Amino acid sequence: MGYARKEVVRLMGRAVHRQAMLKDGDHVLVAVSGGKDSMAVLWLLRERLKRVPISYRLTAVHVDPGFGGDSAGMLRDFFVGHDFEHRIIRTDIGPRAHSPENLENPCFLCARLRRKILFDAAGELGCNLLAFGHHRDDVIETFLLNLFYGGSISTMLPVQRFFDGRITVIRPLYEVPETHLSRYAREMGWPRVELACPSAGSSKRREIKELLAALQRANRKIKGNIFHALHNVRVDYLPPAS
Repeated sequence: MGYARKEVVRLMGRAVHRQAMLKDGDHVLVAVSGGKDSMAVLWLLRERLKRVPISYRLTAVHVDPGFGGDSAGMLRDFFVGHDFEHRIIRTDIGPRAHSPENLENPCFLCARLRRKILFDAAGELGCNLLAFGHHRDDVIETFLLNLFYGGSISTMLPVQRFFDGRITVIRPLYEVPETHLSRYAREMGWPRVELACPSAGSSKRREIKELLAALQRANRKIKGNIFHALHNVRVDYLPPAS
């Protein structure tokens, strides 16, 4: 097992344990976009079953955004080839989010519509958990996005309950840096799945990612310090909410 894989397994295991994300009998819908992060979550959650004294069920779900790419076909081949229980959902949410009436923020609407579909699918499949592939860098970037563009101090949570606890979102990669996941994905040799999104590479998140990369080049502790700060909030030194 290579270093990157060991670190991803270790950090994911720590997050799952610390946050008590999984218990015996859970049914987990794993949202698989085709990116390295969501494929890693699916693969590692199944591998974990060999090492833990509990059992849970995994169902991979891919929401095809409808941009005209072959993500649905490629992921169906991947799921079938590796014997994953799965469902493919074809939609038109991508073109709808990029319509002329919504050019200002297509990523926000696309993500919101995709999440609604995933919640509905979780209910239909009887899944009590919905697992996303968000990693440590996503948590940091979301914090800065909300700070700079949303006017709030907030970010993704490792565990978040919805609908009076009927469905719980978990993020097993919460503590894993993106660099580790990139190396791990290369080691695994997974196929590159393209969604053909016209906004890829030009979003606000991309701007934040580039800003962080520039800061990181000057100080390698920048990302770690931001992540640590999110867990070291000194409420007494913040003004009251307005």
